[in-house]
Amino acid sequence: MVIRHAEKPYAGDLGEDEDGNEDPGSLAGRGRRRAEELHRLFPPAGGSSLPRPAVVFAAGGPAGAGGRPPARCRQTVEPLIAALRTPLRSEFGVGAEEALARAALAGPMPVLVCWEHTGIPRLIHALGAHRVLGVPAAWPDRHDLVWMFTRQQGKWTFRELAQHLLPGDA
Repeated sequence: MVIRHAEKPYAGDLGEDEDGNEDPGSLAGRGRRRAEELHRLFPPAGGSSLPRPAVVFAAGGPAGAGGRPPARCRQTVEPLIAALRTPLRSEFGVGAEEALARAALAGPMPVLVCWEHTGIPRLIHALGAHRVLGVPAAWPDRHDLVWMFTRQQGKWTFRELAQHLLPGDA
C-alpha cells in the first residue's frame, strides 16, 4: 500500500514541527488531522478493504539542508504506528526508491509506504508494478488516496482507494 504524505502548507502558510514551532517542511493543520485519522483505515476487527500493515516505511534518510531528515512522511504515519503498534522504518530517503522496494519486498507483508509524491512513480517502477493496468504515471495532486498493489504468483494487481477521512475528501 502506498500513500502520499498528508497535506503540506501552501504558499504563504507554515506547518508546525513536533515542538509547535513554525516549519515550512512540516504538515499543515489539515495534514495533522489526516495523520490522526489514518488509523481508521485499518480497524482492529477487520471490515476494511485494507489489510493492517505489518511494517510502515516513511521517507527519511539523511538530513536535508535544514539539518534534519524530511518530516512530512514521518509526521503522517507517527499516530498510525502508535495506534497499530507497528514498526516504522525510515532509513530510506527520497531518491532511494530501489533500496526501499527491495526492503519492502523482503520484509513481512503487508507493507504501507508513505512517500513524497514525486518519488512514488520511481518506487512503483522499482517494485516492477509500473506496467499494471490502471497505474497512473504520476501521483495526482491529492492526499486522500491509497494505492494498493497485490502480488500473487509474480503478477501485480492495482487498486486506487479513497481514504474518506476528512470533510472534502473525494
